[in-house]
Amino acid sequence: MNQALVCATLALAASIASAQDTRTVTEPVIPSSCVVLKAQLVKTGGIDGIALADEQKPDTERLQKALDTCTQGKAVELAPDSGNAAFLTGPLELRPGVTLLVDKGVTLYGSRMPKDYEVEPGSCGINAPKTGCKPLIAGKGATGSGIMGDGIIDGRGGAKMIRDGKVESKTWWDLGDDAKTIGHQQVPRLIVMSASDNFTLYRITLKNAGFFHVTYSGGDGFTVWGVKIDTPQKAHNTDGIDPGSSKNITITQSYIRDGDDNIAIKGGSGPVTNMTVIHNHFYYGHGMSIGSETQAGVSKLRVTDLSLDGTDSGIRIKSQEAYGGLVHDVIYDDICIRNSRNPILLDTAYSANPKPGKGLIPVFQDIDLHNVRISGGGKITLNGFDATHRIGIQFDGVELTDGLSGYKFLANHADVTLGPGPVNFHMAGDDSSERGKATKGDLPSCKDKFVPFPAE
Repeated sequence: MNQALVCATLALAASIASAQDTRTVTEPVIPSSCVVLKAQLVKTGGIDGIALADEQKPDTERLQKALDTCTQGKAVELAPDSGNAAFLTGPLELRPGVTLLVDKGVTLYGSRMPKDYEVEPGSCGINAPKTGCKPLIAGKGATGSGIMGDGIIDGRGGAKMIRDGKVESKTWWDLGDDAKTIGHQQVPRLIVMSASDNFTLYRITLKNAGFFHVTYSGGDGFTVWGVKIDTPQKAHNTDGIDPGSSKNITITQSYIRDGDDNIAIKGGSGPVTNMTVIHNHFYYGHGMSIGSETQAGVSKLRVTDLSLDGTDSGIRIKSQEAYGGLVHDVIYDDICIRNSRNPILLDTAYSANPKPGKGLIPVFQDIDLHNVRISGGGKITLNGFDATHRIGIQFDGVELTDGLSGYKFLANHADVTLGPGPVNFHMAGDDSSERGKATKGDLPSCKDKFVPFPAE
């Protein structure tokens, strides 16, 4: 490692350590391998990834046996073999202390047969209120496990399903589109980890999940470092990374574009706290989100050095009376947003998935935006719940860098503090207050913040 990279790594480690993840987070190290498995299939390119004739040659049993027998602290390595660089698998389960290592040039493809993922007969690959599908990769109690490497894990959400040996007309993503009107999308998530402390994703590329890419819940210690998530914008409900009911989380140096939230923090069955999101880039998607589940609370979140380029929303906190709660002690610092329809959206009446009210009232307080630069127009919305349950937010250096034309502003049941950093707009609306004053000033340029999505 050259001296410049060492210094950059140490500086990053220091900035993370001083933020809200209470761990000292440094760049992960890929463990040595307990076994090297050679690829037996050829990649054909396109959304299918492998030839139809190879769909009957899954590696599931070979991969799971290696994971089950690997020594803790070691990795199961997936390697290319001459012209072979593809693995095909159904659901896999990670084990404590064991890393799945996908080498550069290798792709691990998920099966497109609903039967492989069934929780009960007929439960997967449908639009119906069933018990659903197993994820492609799961870990429960898999403390110290990880997924690493410069290869790819591809859920093939856009490939047509195969059922009873026949290629069907619909894909996992088609079922997601159908769910907008029919409901009950039963398709596999890519990675689901629960009660797995100190889980790590490092350098891996995740693509084409049928549903959410990564969900992590009930854990203490989750590190995402140098990960790419690359899925088409049209792929409905393909969230990037969804941490829920956990603490001590760091997401850094990652690039995310997908068909839903780039990150969605979910305080559902338990609170999310002590989380750092630092040095990341988002592209299309629904932005840096909290919610919509906030009933158990979200707090001690720091989002620093983030570019959002073409996301539908930028800074987004969403909830509703069916699963609302307190979101507080949240700071966004050094944020660049361009070409977003909703660069700032705090909404306590989120209606994309409306449910009967349960008296779980969303309250967003102690939200601080510092050095946030916005361009390309859009709507800035602060929608509090009612006169008693309000939004409390500070704009400390928030600028529309291309002037006020093309922007709309709406504040309901919101208390807004301006300054001390420059702010060049005012919020207006129903039952809202504004203290401080808009002032002139020049925030740091976003010129070098927006970078192309990395090539494979």
